[in-house]
Amino acid sequence: MRIFVPRDAVSLALGADLLANAIAAEAARRGVAAKIIRNGSRGMFWLEPLVEIETPEGRTGFGPMTLADVAGLFADPASHPKALGLVEALPFLAKQQRLTFARCGIIDPLSLADYRAHGGLAGLERARGMSAEAICAEITKSGLRGRGGAGFPTGVKWETVRKAEAPQKYIVCNADEGDSGTFADRMILEADPFCLIEGMAIAGRAVGASQGYVYCRSEYPNGIKIFNEALAIAQETGLLDGFALELRVGAGAYVCGEETALLESLEGKRGMVRAKPPIPALRGLFGQPTVINNLISLATIPYIMAQGAEAYASFGMGRSRGTMPVQLAGNIKHGGLFETAFGITLGELVNEIGGGTASGRPVRAVQAGGPLGAYFAPAQFETPYDYEAFAARNGLIGHGGLVVFDDTANMAAMARFAMEFCAHESCGKCTPCRIGSTRGAEILDRVVAGASRPGDLDLVKDLCETMKFGSLCALGGFTPTPC
Repeated sequence: MRIFVPRDAVSLALGADLLANAIAAEAARRGVAAKIIRNGSRGMFWLEPLVEIETPEGRTGFGPMTLADVAGLFADPASHPKALGLVEALPFLAKQQRLTFARCGIIDPLSLADYRAHGGLAGLERARGMSAEAICAEITKSGLRGRGGAGFPTGVKWETVRKAEAPQKYIVCNADEGDSGTFADRMILEADPFCLIEGMAIAGRAVGASQGYVYCRSEYPNGIKIFNEALAIAQETGLLDGFALELRVGAGAYVCGEETALLESLEGKRGMVRAKPPIPALRGLFGQPTVINNLISLATIPYIMAQGAEAYASFGMGRSRGTMPVQLAGNIKHGGLFETAFGITLGELVNEIGGGTASGRPVRAVQAGGPLGAYFAPAQFETPYDYEAFAARNGLIGHGGLVVFDDTANMAAMARFAMEFCAHESCGKCTPCRIGSTRGAEILDRVVAGASRPGDLDLVKDLCETMKFGSLCALGGFTPTPC
């Protein structure tokens, strides 16, 4: 009897370790030969801890499970009050197009054999028979764009680094995931770490880099632990084939999600934004050509290399090819990760997939693209989830987070929060961001308190223009967006 109990951060916070121990003890008490497998999350957080039992028909789910529900798993599973039926048939999963997250919640994240059995390493094996130029061309042809912010074409970045002349090149994975309502990076680290390792190894072959670094935020201790264990397995088995890979932990600065501030931190310096040019692809880590990609971008590479560029590019719309792991959070009934092709509307994601608000009240707004992203009102819910469609409405996809607010939300307070957040997280290098955010918070404090002075709103508009066009990086540049 194979029983799956997740070990992701959400499940652990809800008592998954105690649950796994209780299931093992109950099986022993009943004389049932049971193997407990600690998998990652499927991404349906309202059902966690989600326990699954393997049957001839497929894996059946039970959730959200508590210690009081354990005995029923062995008595009569079919009539268990928490029984959900076949997990793959649950609407939230059945409607997805899982490419990057295809193995999440299915495999043992620390079993290389399990990873291989579910299609892992096929991309790396194919890449080993191709030239560096051909690998870069394949990624370019797939249409993959950066999944962490601006959506820059991944293949163009790789080709730039490949052509650069240098004695040393680097691959850097940005796993600093600091946007509110995002957890996709954490899910990969905890549920499918070999996928990221394989993607980085392929990137190394494509551009001629022999060293890679994963830069992760300190707030993910569980993901860091699991990834380091997987990395040790990969190194012991010779999987990396001469490609050196390390995980480095940042101190938690939001600005270190910006690529040049990340490089500064990785070099042991204070995380401050660098002026560009030169771009990191030509002069990045330690002054050498560097590929910096978001974790989701790199974790998508194995699928593209295994299935081919055309297979990946067949998903999506316009210039937004492939899929995006949309992370539904905030005041939402069904919070979790929903991987889907670009083109689905914002309204479908919030109301149909997410089930509307958890409070049952009407939606007032959805913030997309992190704490400095735009707010979309229900009147804009027909907007396709697409880079260009969002940009046309002053929004951004960012890391794929959607934070939902109901009609009790104070939007003036949320606008003020954006300024305060920027003031707190600014690296301090440029004046528009450092000073502008502080002055903006002060003015909005007066507005919210009903003590505004004549011309305050005009001053805020002028301040926002200065921050948007005068800031050194996107932290200050996007702060005016929610305002």
